[in-house]
Amino acid sequence: MMLELTQTDYEAIRAHGEETYPHECCGVFLGTASADQIQVSEIVRAGNTRLDSLHNRYNIDPGELIKIQRQARNKGLDIVGFYHSHPDHPAMWSSTDFAEAHWYGCAYSITSVDKGKANLTNAWVLTGSSEEDKKFETIEIKRS
Repeated sequence: MMLELTQTDYEAIRAHGEETYPHECCGVFLGTASADQIQVSEIVRAGNTRLDSLHNRYNIDPGELIKIQRQARNKGLDIVGFYHSHPDHPAMWSSTDFAEAHWYGCAYSITSVDKGKANLTNAWVLTGSSEEDKKFETIEIKRS
């Protein structure tokens, strides 16, 4: 399994993390998915509504997510993943990231932003079919 996105989109998600530093940024991947690839056609920035803990948590308002989903459908696309940043923290999912992940088959990408500069970007796919058997599996990021 791999996450494929353009170099421009890859750079854009990293820039988003730098722009919102020292707070977490978040956004949505729109595209198509198959058994072995998640193809990102567009990224959509989202607002972080976790005002109580912007430096280490994110949340996308459900109303905004519905608008993004409608936007995707109008273009013949699906929501295929999510991205966010970890300010001054590794590009590794946290227990909170895992607990709040519910979009099975979708990619989850994290960029570490160290002292305001994007560092490492990693990605995982959420596998399973329920809370009891879900897990993150590391996937390659392919830039085209």
